[in-house]
Amino acid sequence: MTITDIRVRKVAGEGKLKAYVTVTFESCFVVHNVKVIQGENGVFIAMPSRRTKNGEYKDVAHPINSEFRARLQELILEAYEKAGDDLTVLDEED
Repeated sequence: MTITDIRVRKVAGEGKLKAYVTVTFESCFVVHNVKVIQGENGVFIAMPSRRTKNGEYKDVAHPINSEFRARLQELILEAYEKAGDDLTVLDEED
């Protein structure tokens, strides 16, 4: 599966959330709100999720195998690093 577009929207503030990312696959399927998070060992991605009735979070969309997840994270973090300060910066509440 080819990733045809990655769009990064950085988040202002001192929190762990650093950006929201939109990923387009094969120019025909899009996933919004992939998050770039600052962790203890560097930045990583978190897939879009929703809160269940019992308070847990479940991914709405996610890779099925570790190889694709690693490649997706690699490409998203490359785009995040290249974005620099050139993109519109959002407040965490946006």
